[in-house]
Amino acid sequence: MPLLLTEQDVTNLLSMDALIPALEQSLKRQDSGTVLNHPRRRLHVPEGTFHFMEAADLGLGRAAIKAYASFRPRTRFLVLLYDTSNGDLLAIIEADRLGQMRTGAATGVATKYLARPDAAVLALFGAGWQAESQAGAVAAVRPLRQIQVYSRNAENRRQFADRIVARLGVEAVPAESPEAALHEADIVVTATTSRVPVFDGTNLAEGTHVNAVGSNALSKAEVDTATVSRASVVVVDSIEQSRMESGDLLSPYEARKFRWEQAVELRQIVNGTHAGRTSPNEVTLFKSNGIALEDVVAASLVYDRAVAEGIGGEVRLWG
Repeated sequence: MPLLLTEQDVTNLLSMDALIPALEQSLKRQDSGTVLNHPRRRLHVPEGTFHFMEAADLGLGRAAIKAYASFRPRTRFLVLLYDTSNGDLLAIIEADRLGQMRTGAATGVATKYLARPDAAVLALFGAGWQAESQAGAVAAVRPLRQIQVYSRNAENRRQFADRIVARLGVEAVPAESPEAALHEADIVVTATTSRVPVFDGTNLAEGTHVNAVGSNALSKAEVDTATVSRASVVVVDSIEQSRMESGDLLSPYEARKFRWEQAVELRQIVNGTHAGRTSPNEVTLFKSNGIALEDVVAASLVYDRAVAEGIGGEVRLWG
């Protein structure tokens, strides 16, 4: 019988330290032909939107379908995890925390391969749900000295900085402006709901690595044309999906400052088929949209640990 795993189960079972290397291994398998990933599809109805995405990693022996519904006042996420050897449904997983963690893990992998080895100051734009796992993921792959947090609400950024200090043991300070957040930063993360760029890319220091994770719609862009045009390499999790969802790359493309032929998938960086960063002075960019393969990896970790620890309720289906 499949397991039913709640948000609290996912929180208890899934760690960034386990998820980042597991995702890295799955990305390596993409070149072997044992990984299949379908881009997100959306079904719009008058009162909201249904979203669907699916992937399989035959190396793990797992496939997953992620379905979520965005209706006011909230979005509800579910992942169905399957065994690829026989089609058995293994688990039904509440997946808001899972999605937050897997998005962070993708940033962690990209930062591991693209940020300078000595990078120690993170500029974090956003002080919400996604920003939490982003800070944790970057801290897992680089010995951060400081996190500089900027969001439009001063109280939100102050409270977020306090939480990060308590959780990660890294100095975190609220920044008064985007320019202040970028001061001395060698890693930047944007994890906002903004429809317009949140900083001026001409203010990025040489050698900065940028992770843009907040937008997955053509109508939104957290980074500007200057940021994209300055990047020596533009990395995405899926070129196919980015063409449908990356508003961050649409404006530079229309301004003829970026060509899709320049885009590199994260799997190519991980597998070494593309060099990625080649000098300490380069600006690098990872534009994350979030792909279903990341959900497969995260859901598999949660399920395996749940089975090992006897956690989760059973659901009786099909008699």
